[in-house]
Amino acid sequence: MDNPSKRRKLKAPRATRLLAVDAWIDSTLYEAGFKARETWENLTIFFRRFKVTGWRRGVVEIASESFTWGTVGAIAMVALAMPAFEETSKDWRSQGDYAVTFLDRYGNEIGQRGIIQRDSVPVDELPDHVIKAVLATEDRRFFEHFGIDFIGLARAMGENVRAKSVVQGGSTLTQQLAKNLFLTNERSMERKIKEAYLALWLEWNLTKKEILQLYLDRAYMGGGTFGIAAAADFYFDKNIKDVTVAEAAMLAGLFKAPGNYAPHINLPAARGRANVVLSNMVEAGLMTEGQVLSARLHPATSVDRAGRDSPDYFLDWAFEEVKKIAPKHGPHALVARTTIDMNLQKAAEESLEFHLRQNGPAYKFSEGAIVMVENNGAVRALVGGNDYGRSQFNRATRAMRQTGSSFKTYVYTAAMEAGFKPDDVISDGPITWAGWSPRNYTRGYAGRVTLASALIRSLNTVPVRLAKEHLGIPAIVEMAAKMGVESELNGHRTMVLGTSEMTVMDQATGHLTLANGGFAGSRHAITQLVTHSGQVVYDFSRDAPEPHRVVSEQAVASMNSIMVQIPETGTARRAALPGIRAAGKTGTTQAYRDAWFVGYTGNYTAAVWLGNDDFTSTRNMTGGTVPAMVWQRLMAYAHQNVELKPIPGIEAPFLDRKPAAAVASASAAEHDATAEQERPSILSARTTRLLVSMAEMFETAPALTTSAPSDNLSSL
Repeated sequence: MDNPSKRRKLKAPRATRLLAVDAWIDSTLYEAGFKARETWENLTIFFRRFKVTGWRRGVVEIASESFTWGTVGAIAMVALAMPAFEETSKDWRSQGDYAVTFLDRYGNEIGQRGIIQRDSVPVDELPDHVIKAVLATEDRRFFEHFGIDFIGLARAMGENVRAKSVVQGGSTLTQQLAKNLFLTNERSMERKIKEAYLALWLEWNLTKKEILQLYLDRAYMGGGTFGIAAAADFYFDKNIKDVTVAEAAMLAGLFKAPGNYAPHINLPAARGRANVVLSNMVEAGLMTEGQVLSARLHPATSVDRAGRDSPDYFLDWAFEEVKKIAPKHGPHALVARTTIDMNLQKAAEESLEFHLRQNGPAYKFSEGAIVMVENNGAVRALVGGNDYGRSQFNRATRAMRQTGSSFKTYVYTAAMEAGFKPDDVISDGPITWAGWSPRNYTRGYAGRVTLASALIRSLNTVPVRLAKEHLGIPAIVEMAAKMGVESELNGHRTMVLGTSEMTVMDQATGHLTLANGGFAGSRHAITQLVTHSGQVVYDFSRDAPEPHRVVSEQAVASMNSIMVQIPETGTARRAALPGIRAAGKTGTTQAYRDAWFVGYTGNYTAAVWLGNDDFTSTRNMTGGTVPAMVWQRLMAYAHQNVELKPIPGIEAPFLDRKPAAAVASASAAEHDATAEQERPSILSARTTRLLVSMAEMFETAPALTTSAPSDNLSSL
């Protein structure tokens, strides 16, 4: 048996070791602390030698703060520029190398897109006065700076201060190319920072000659033309190698604002701008006053382009569609027959322009976009902004804007697909979802209401209750995608009330599904692609996938039975058409930044967005005001002299009144507005030229003369 006293003696050494370890830790920490204090004191004594006092200390403090904030600013600028550099990883040198001539639905030529290789003239082969005119006006120090010209920027700022207005810009030619290749025309500090970084990137990766070549080939020159060579052909019917000094000056003047200085639209303004270019060439020392005198005395004149009005926003989008559907290894010089109807296109442009002029100042909005689709899926009109010459950014296909209550269409469609009926009753009362408590526009509640009444009155709590308690966010996102929405939805619970962003094209496509009976996949811009020799390489009826059903007939009928009441008794009464039943949904976002109306008849679907590019608020503009009026003006024109078709699932597709009677009974103001829309159909280019030549023949024909009456006649 073990001795207990012996076991106690064995434990003593272990306790001693633990005490030793504890003592070692204490002493080590003490010594480390002592050494640290000693080191800090030595460092303090050392750095006291460099301590400055008096005015020198102020200089040091300022330099130190400047370095600190400069570092912070540099990091922030790099962070802002990083998204822009993602664009450089794409094939930015190529525009798909397609050369496409576009025809409208009737076969009339409406424009071209793509760099046509025979038109892309190398810089070395361009006339000397063309290069001088461009550089003297756009960037005199182009060959001396590295993307950003600080000297030129300082000079421009001085001139602007002296003139008390913006008379000179500080952007270099490289910066302008960076904007054309990678960015938009958005006026913001973020864009300017990205532009500066991308300009440096271009200068690092390209030669000066390559930068100049790209700038001359890619810049928009007005009239639907891109590149100085195409502009010379369009405005002067000449090869760029043959233009005169006066013509070169007029072309160089277009880079600043082609919409304002296009000679086929405003020849006096174009000549005035060309004269400024000539003065710039003299001031820069590139030409003498004697060399430009003849150009001043004999300014250039553009060829007559009457009758040609290019739908540029549509062509930009259609060009992207061509690159998606054209055979990858087939011919790239193509003729595309499109779906656009130039009568409807002009009506859409006129409706937007009219209401911008009439209501823009009062409601404080400056931009808009429209997409109009025939219910067979053919896009008949597309307006991407107020002025293509001023901004080529396509707000119809690229601008992402919150949809407001117009998103409720997708929520209720998902509900109807899940088995709900328009007369099902649901509570419109206070609701909280994970800390979010939405309220109605009126700040009141209606109690128990039918789904039809809730959508007609655009109540907010009802779709939120549907999403929270019955549908779920994923089901709504899936339904929107099935209906043709290509924009990525945020999937947040507030998406139910339209906080997620969409394009105008998405809105038109999604509502088209209800207009054509629940089928998706029919939207298209190109009906046929052929080579110049006549070979058909794509035909929509042959090569496009068949439309497929995504919403059941019962759900479509239920939705349409509700949607037709919104223009009649709901929030979109300004969209009501004379004698024709229409369906649609209004949308207004927070702080009145975006206003929508998306509607359809049995014939057409159209989406209208109004707002401001800089996301500033409008003056209390809702979707049921000006957007509904823009839609109504366009649709009233579109439904003249066409066979009216019923909206799917609607038992009474037409109103009791006939369209003619409804127009006749309108007020005087509405009657005048309708009368303006009743314009003759657009003539083809060939007919226009024939009529012009006939008019010239009549003007130059000798006057008819009559002989004096004979005696025999006078005696009768």
